[in-house]
Amino acid sequence: MTGGAPLDLGWLGFERGAHLLVDRALRARPTVHVVGGDPALGVHLRAWCRARGHGFTADPHGGWTVARGPAAEQRWAGAERAGGPAVDGIVRRPPVHWGLAARGALVETSGPPPAQSGGPFDLDDRDVVWADLAPRLYAHAAAAQWDPATAVDWSAGQRPPPDVESAVVQVMTYLVENEQAALVIPARLLARVHPHFREVQQLLAVQTADEARHVEVFTRRALLHGGEMGTSSAGGRASLMTLLTEPDFSLASFLLSVLGEGSFLALLSFLDEHAPDPVTRQVTRLARVDEARHVAFGVAHLEHQSALDPSLRGKLRAAVERRHDALADTAGLNADVLDALVVLAAGAWTPEAIARGHDAVQELHRVMDEGRRRRLTRLGFPPDEAAELSALHTRNFM
Repeated sequence: MTGGAPLDLGWLGFERGAHLLVDRALRARPTVHVVGGDPALGVHLRAWCRARGHGFTADPHGGWTVARGPAAEQRWAGAERAGGPAVDGIVRRPPVHWGLAARGALVETSGPPPAQSGGPFDLDDRDVVWADLAPRLYAHAAAAQWDPATAVDWSAGQRPPPDVESAVVQVMTYLVENEQAALVIPARLLARVHPHFREVQQLLAVQTADEARHVEVFTRRALLHGGEMGTSSAGGRASLMTLLTEPDFSLASFLLSVLGEGSFLALLSFLDEHAPDPVTRQVTRLARVDEARHVAFGVAHLEHQSALDPSLRGKLRAAVERRHDALADTAGLNADVLDALVVLAAGAWTPEAIARGHDAVQELHRVMDEGRRRRLTRLGFPPDEAAELSALHTRNFM
């Protein structure tokens, strides 16, 4: 007999969870005397002990004695904590074998390498992906999610005149095209970020959901009154493809969020101001709140990295110049989109109104440029260099 009271399992069998009670008892003392009435208990207990490395003997007086085996102790020998669960528990370079382990978990030394578990996670350096603002931005993003079916009053207002409606449809078509690119990029990056940096993963996941929602509402607005989608220019698609082919996390964030989506903030404000109907105004306002969050993460991430890497600004400049050179022979912004913006800002078909609309679009370009220069200055570029780089940004806005 062993010390301590026997573990009486009653009629509970291993197929119904008896192993949980045996395992718990073994954690409290090295040997446990097990008794119970289940007819198969001895057979199942013997097999379980063999699999776990525990000793097993049948007691002639009834029951069985289980002795905690060395394998049970050795299983977690060498195990380590995957940092700590809170932000201050993040390590700079999580080991490859941590894989999908939750941050702060006790990680067993054996197990499949990340490549067999859905990896590899090549973005595994805190300094490459992190921003101190990420946890707060994710909390804001999670609380600010909205449902296209209820957040927008799709029946609000009357249909604009046909020519104005055509302008709205063309702009919405253009927005969908750009938002589809903005959806793919964070989705690709998300799959590469090490799960140890979960706040960044979560933020990129919500950003992807934001863009999917924008694609939905812009498409729905374009088709609201039964028309067809507008045109898609070769130059516009070429511009977006240069974003999709950028493999570097920081450079992709810079080109997409700081420059592209930063410019889109001004465009969405322009559409809010000149929207000819309440639905157009609602969808652009809702999208702008989301886009502002994306820009904030991009800027915060690059500020974090630039403080650690003095060479970053040179890499950012090279990325802008490389993209400009690749697009030098393209037409830039779809002419149909440019005309549609003029029509929306004009509000009428008189020469004077069209002139006002044209001036408003020129002012939009100036506001976009000013915003880009301001964000570039935040990243440490001198004002003259910021102005130069802003001027090199794609004419397609994104």
